[in-house]
Amino acid sequence: MHHASIRTADIHQAIAFYEKLGFTPEERFTAGITLACWMTGLGGRIELLQVPEPAPTADAFHDEHYTGYYHLSFDLTDALTTLGQTLPDWLAQLQQRFAQADPPLEVKVLLPPQQQMIGPHVYEVMFIADTDGLPLEFLRMMNHGR
Repeated sequence: MHHASIRTADIHQAIAFYEKLGFTPEERFTAGITLACWMTGLGGRIELLQVPEPAPTADAFHDEHYTGYYHLSFDLTDALTTLGQTLPDWLAQLQQRFAQADPPLEVKVLLPPQQQMIGPHVYEVMFIADTDGLPLEFLRMMNHGR
């Protein structure tokens, strides 16, 4: 996949949020009448597009009848294994980075870290929301290398 494109109500707030997650702006540009930004990080690439007159965001995480895009997922297994960390450790550090931002940013946890079987593997899985409420999944394979 080349990238995921995310429409946002406030591109400056979204850029600050994704920077705290570890993304780096590559290029800021305009797309028609709107502001846009390419960002790379966590093994992927996203494109942020500011919506000039945004409608309320659908609640993809809690609405059982929602159809369409559901979430972005980031595999932190290698990074956290190298650091000797768990997903709860990573979340605590993330919350601290967000709280220290100027202005402070909120980490809205949609699903706290928990274990989940995905195929033959056991993962720690959690979901947070970005600045527009878009669900973001973070996971760490617990039986990595076995």
